[in-house]
Amino acid sequence: MLPAGSSRLFVALWPGPRSRGALVDARERWPWPPPAAPVPQERLHLTLHFLGAVPRERLDALGDALALPFRAFDLVFGRPELWPHGIAVLCPHGTPEPLRQLHRDLAAALWRLGLPPEARPWRPHVTLARHATGALPPPAAPPWRWPVRGYALVESESRPRLTYRVLRRYPSASVLGGTRRAAED
Repeated sequence: MLPAGSSRLFVALWPGPRSRGALVDARERWPWPPPAAPVPQERLHLTLHFLGAVPRERLDALGDALALPFRAFDLVFGRPELWPHGIAVLCPHGTPEPLRQLHRDLAAALWRLGLPPEARPWRPHVTLARHATGALPPPAAPPWRWPVRGYALVESESRPRLTYRVLRRYPSASVLGGTRRAAED
């Protein structure tokens, strides 16, 4: 249960329309066994850091502290995998240095706020379904690019049903400078 006066938060790469469509296509390639629960398209994302319960009075300071300069980059996707406990994911073909740097910089910002990042190793992925034990990953689809031009602070609300709400978006320095489109894709 979430403590009163707090929000359940995470920082994520939030896909634009084309990347979201590609993720939905990747999800639909799987033959889901019962009782698999595919992730609805509006909740598909790549988590950078899970923060958990954070007092609401800290949201403004947190939002400001997470505004970090970073370089826009592309992620190349296409590796479907079934992880333990029936978690079906789509992984990038590699982790580009700008993504690793963004992850490290966000971790440092969280430490400065007294919000230590998770201790378990970070493996970039998009969760496509839960409770998918026994599912067979489909053959890898042709690789596709997710142009990452920003990240987001997101709130997870569980009532009446699980929904995600973007609280703040953080565009890359190149988007702010007007050298790239503001849209992620």
